[in-house]
Amino acid sequence: MRGQERCRECTVTDSAVEAAQSVSADGQQGELARLEEEGEIAADYLEGLLDIADLDGDIDMDVEGDRAAVSIVGSGLDQLIGESGEVLEALQELTRLAVYRETGERSRLMLDIGGYRADKRSRLEALAAEAVSEVRDTGERKPLDPMSPFERKVVHDAVARVKGVSSESEGEEPRRQVVVFRGA
Repeated sequence: MRGQERCRECTVTDSAVEAAQSVSADGQQGELARLEEEGEIAADYLEGLLDIADLDGDIDMDVEGDRAAVSIVGSGLDQLIGESGEVLEALQELTRLAVYRETGERSRLMLDIGGYRADKRSRLEALAAEAVSEVRDTGERKPLDPMSPFERKVVHDAVARVKGVSSESEGEEPRRQVVVFRGA
């Protein structure tokens, strides 16, 4: 009798595992669908904005990790980026608000225009590599210039991939900066 109970427990446990895996797969599909919907809403909003501004651009949508990613590709879009990306940041926030208005949920959508963020990411990863090298050579902490939250995340992610060094953010906006140091 005891063995039978044990088997029933195993069967129940196996069934529970299968059910949990099914729910997890359904949850992932649901999350993907939600992110794709965010991208669609954002694309519609941005298309309307391009029409109003009488600008030409193609809109690409993707899902990168746990967020929707929307890119506007074309020539003559510099005015949508701004001198240091400040217009791009503002457009991203407006696009997130448009998504929120339609879904009632906060969006972590990323907007790129003309490859600006992709280029910026490459430059920031190179900056992080230089800082890591300097910290390894000198053993001293290396504070970087103040950065936006996007920029800090790129640097933190790049530093996190290297053993023996760590990073943290210090200060208050808009002067918040990344500091690279020896550590975990």
